[in-house]
Amino acid sequence: MLSFPLAEAVSGETHAGRAFYRLLTGHDPAEADIDDNDDFDRHVLASILAAAAMDGGSFAERAGLAEQELNELLAECFPSAQVRAVAWISRSDTMGDDETMMVRDLLLAQRSSEGEVGRWLAAMVARRAMEPNHLWEDLGLRERAELSRLLMRHFAPLAARNTRNMRWKRFFYRMLCEDDGFVMCTTPVCTQCNDFDLCFGEESGETRMAERRREFLRGDGDHADGVR
Repeated sequence: MLSFPLAEAVSGETHAGRAFYRLLTGHDPAEADIDDNDDFDRHVLASILAAAAMDGGSFAERAGLAEQELNELLAECFPSAQVRAVAWISRSDTMGDDETMMVRDLLLAQRSSEGEVGRWLAAMVARRAMEPNHLWEDLGLRERAELSRLLMRHFAPLAARNTRNMRWKRFFYRMLCEDDGFVMCTTPVCTQCNDFDLCFGEESGETRMAERRREFLRGDGDHADGVR
């Protein structure tokens, strides 16, 4: 089930993710104008928060931020939304598990932007990377290209090392292994590896918000609009 305060925030809506994105930005995710970098950042942040809202459970944990950080993000990036984390999530200052922290620290060490947005995104991307789908999907983004733009904008030194367009999750772990002096792969040439498609396969698909709306309209199960 959605937590009661969050359910109040999107009262009357049929899709929690889209409703929460609209609550933050004032428009539907499909209508987002991301030509400007600041608008792009707000779109990314709203998308991640909307994806976390769809997952149920502890919202702060799913988003990858502590309550204070989340309130700071909301106040700075979505002041007109008039919503604060303390009103609808339980207190959570957890730093996450070791794996999440390793990915977060990898991103933080390769930051290419100043300000708080890059720091927030490092934690949020690291947490969402623990989810099972393509990373761009679990960030709530509309396509993989938005994820690549996000990484090139805020973590350019790291993103620039992905010269062969490896899947981003696999790439993160490859970088962690290489930085620690380990070799993740059993074959020296990627094209000779049996796991080639796991690292470089196509990452197409529909967004999680579109998928959930399609399931809701089709009547597939009780979880279609974010209810567990």
